Amino acid sequence: MPEILYQQQRLDISPTPWIPQGILGTDCPEPILRTEQGVLLQGNCLELLKYIASDTIDMVFADPPFNLGKRYGSRVNDQRQETEYIEWMHSWLSECERVLCPGGSLFVYNLPKWNVLLGSYLIELGFTFRHWIAVDAKTCMPIRGRLYPSHYSLLYYSKGDKPKTFRKIRTPIATCRHCGGDIKDYGGHRRAMNPKGVNLPDVWTDIPPVRHWKFKSKKRKTNQLSTKLLDRVVEISTVPGDVVLDPFGGAGTTFAVCEQKHRHWIGIEIENCDVIIERLTVGDIDHHVNTDTVDDQPH
Repeated sequence: MPEILYQQQRLDISPTPWIPQGILGTDCPEPILRTEQGVLLQGNCLELLKYIASDTIDMVFADPPFNLGKRYGSRVNDQRQETEYIEWMHSWLSECERVLCPGGSLFVYNLPKWNVLLGSYLIELGFTFRHWIAVDAKTCMPIRGRLYPSHYSLLYYSKGDKPKTFRKIRTPIATCRHCGGDIKDYGGHRRAMNPKGVNLPDVWTDIPPVRHWKFKSKKRKTNQLSTKLLDRVVEISTVPGDVVLDPFGGAGTTFAVCEQKHRHWIGIEIENCDVIIERLTVGDIDHHVNTDTVDDQPH
């Protein structure tokens, strides 16, 4: 499907597309894509977030540009002065706070350098700190005079005192890929452990990098997230039928996971709508295997 088609034609890819009544204002620009689970808006998130009603979103996942000078397209400035970048982050985060319902969850994926500066601002907005999740990513080059940077930061906050939904996740007990034996001895208590696995920690070493072309779009050269990361975030903080917002749609990973997990979604993207539409319509990008188990009922 030619790229120009995405700029000229709105698409419905479901006989019963989801209509976010009471969530998107009647004056909101028409979505560029509608599916049975979600809608995609094309444009600047600072402008489009204003059309979302207050207290209507169950979870926000945000993976903004990291201000590293990457080229996402002519409409994205990824090389701001540091103070300008932080002010820009504050602007859309305050809108995310407004649209989240009480108890809703917020996840922000970024470099530790930036996320450490956002924490106190989120507290000022009325969020409650839940976790600093370290996502192992040994993909960078060593930096002279510094420790080797080997993780990205995933902030997890809730709006208000506690999350309205938190689901316990268990991951399989780690085994050696050569002999098949357990990597740890668990203090001699291995037989007493839950057969579903261990409680999910706040250090994630099992998120695979998105390197193989079967897991990503060839049209988007910048980094793309693993579906396993989004799958985990979605399962922790939502239940089927909840509404997820991603104001930086990127390659559409959040939306692909929401489609599979039966969560409604509202996406915003300024540059890559063609990539997202192709991913959701053609469906030729694989998901990473996720062997997590949801161990309890949401609470």
